[in-house]
Amino acid sequence: MKTLRVAVIGAGYLGKFHAEKYAGMPHVDLVGVADLDPAAADEVAARFGAKSYSDHRKLLGKVDAASVVTSTPAHFEVSRDFLANGAHLLIEKPITENLDQARELMDIAEKNGRIIQTGHIERFNPVTRALRRIADGPFLFEARRMSRFKERAADVSVILDMMIHDIDIALALANSPVRDIRASGAPVATDRIDMAMARIEFENGCAAHLAAGRVAESDSRTMTVFQKDAYIQADFGNREMTVFKSGAPPEGVDAGRPPGDWDLPGMEGRTLSFEKADALKDELESFIEAIRTKKSPEVTGRMGAEALEIALIITDRIHESLPAAGKRTLK
Repeated sequence: MKTLRVAVIGAGYLGKFHAEKYAGMPHVDLVGVADLDPAAADEVAARFGAKSYSDHRKLLGKVDAASVVTSTPAHFEVSRDFLANGAHLLIEKPITENLDQARELMDIAEKNGRIIQTGHIERFNPVTRALRRIADGPFLFEARRMSRFKERAADVSVILDMMIHDIDIALALANSPVRDIRASGAPVATDRIDMAMARIEFENGCAAHLAAGRVAESDSRTMTVFQKDAYIQADFGNREMTVFKSGAPPEGVDAGRPPGDWDLPGMEGRTLSFEKADALKDELESFIEAIRTKKSPEVTGRMGAEALEIALIITDRIHESLPAAGKRTLK
C-alpha cells in the first residue's frame, strides 16, 4: 500500500491532535507541521517526528494531503495554495469565512480532482451515527449545545464555533431544502455573538430549534428528535440515547436497557449507551480512506459550505434583531 505524505497546518490546540493521529496511522507519513509561531510548530513536529515550518508554502508539492487547522480567517488562503498544488484537504469547520471562498475552493478541488472533507467531527460521534440510522422522517428537532467560555474559540461567533455542528446534523437528518430561518442572540463575554437561538424550517415541513451558548456553567450537547410514533433523545457528550417507539423497536435499539421510571403511553422505551470513541481518529481515518478509494468523504466540502451558509444567515438575522446598543459592540 502506498504511503501517503501528510502535513498539519496549524499547531494550536486542535493541530497537535491531528498530528498525533496521523503519526499513529499505518502507511501515513507525517512529513511536516506548519505554524506562524515557529516555537509551536517546533514543539508539535518534534513530538511526532516531523519537520517544522513557519511558512506553509514550503510544504507545497511535498504532500499528498493536509489538515488545515489554522484560525478560520486563514482557511481560504492556505487551502487554496494546497489544492492548487495537488493536495487533498481536511479543513476544520467552518470551512471558510464566507460562501464565495468556499465555492472557489470547491471549484479548484474539482478542477484538480482533489478531495475536500470538512471537519464536522460530531458526525463521527457514535451517538450521531446511531441517530442517523434510527431517525426516519423526523418532523421536529430541538438541539442545545452549551459550554463554559474558552478563549481559544473566541475568534468566531458561537454560531460558527458550536451551533454549526447542529446545523450540519439537522441538514443531514431533514434532507430537505431550507424554507425559512429566524434567529436571535447576543454578545455576552466577547464582541461576537456568544448566545444564539435559531428556528430553521424546511420545505418538507420539518423544523429545527437550535440553541448554542459558550457562557454556561457546564458543558452539554443534546438533541431531541420527534417523528411519527417515535421520540429520540440523544446526549452527544454522555454518549447515551433514549428511544421511545410504538411497535417494533428500530434495529439495535432492543438491546438497550429500560429507561428507569420514564414512561410514554403506548410506546416502549430503551436507553442505549455507547463506548467512548476517538472521533478525531475516526474522522481522519475516514479522510485517508476517501483519498485511497477515490470516494466522496463522509462530510464533503459542499456539506461544509451548506452548513456555513445557514450559519451566516442565522448570524445576519441576529444582527438585524439586535438593538442599536448591541450592534455597536459586534464584530
